[in-house]
Amino acid sequence: MRVVSLVPSLTEAVAVSAPGLLVGATDWCSHPADLDVVRIGGTKNPDVPAVVGLRPDLVIANEEENRAPDLAALRDAGVEVLLTEVRDLDQAFTELERVLVTGCALPRPRWLDEAQRAWSRIEPLTGLRAVVPVWRRPWMVLGRDTFAGDLLARLGVANVYADHEQRYPRIPLEELRASGADLVVLPDEPYAFGPDDGPESFPGLPASFLDGRHLTWYGPSLVAAPQMLSAALRAAHHRM
Repeated sequence: MRVVSLVPSLTEAVAVSAPGLLVGATDWCSHPADLDVVRIGGTKNPDVPAVVGLRPDLVIANEEENRAPDLAALRDAGVEVLLTEVRDLDQAFTELERVLVTGCALPRPRWLDEAQRAWSRIEPLTGLRAVVPVWRRPWMVLGRDTFAGDLLARLGVANVYADHEQRYPRIPLEELRASGADLVVLPDEPYAFGPDDGPESFPGLPASFLDGRHLTWYGPSLVAAPQMLSAALRAAHHRM
């Protein structure tokens, strides 16, 4: 079988589960680090003729990561596209099984069971309210119905903007500062927040720096994510 992935999370999931199955992936597909496949552009601007030229049996996509016109062009060219939707952890597990077992005809991978067990054993924090920027210039934060927001909720962190009508609202910095949050959570993707880029905008508010792959990717990283995210959040909580 020949598979092209347009989603970094799913690229890693397929590559770890069945090395050699992938023939193409986006420029943003950084894991596994030794992935050696044809690169076909970005998630938002894939080279559709290049994808078609790889003669894939299946293209894996996601409704948030990829654009509908590109997927329509692939289907018009006769390519089968498996479109996923991932808004929370349960849906991530369901969609991963659909991609790997149903779409790629693989046995259910052991890491998927390990990830489900890891998330069933978490001990959440209590009473933490956070703002979670994902971009600046302009400032954008996690809003409603997001995968990362669901992970944080399971870890005991209430997203201040979880009930916002938009999934990734643009919020003025002054409003973020006045939101009543106890903590600012700063992942390193999609924007690369870090100790020297982000926390200075929230004086007096503790910052928790999270690995973006553990917070936003749905794949093998889910095995270690509960422990890694919890440790970072607890460290910030102790500084409060």
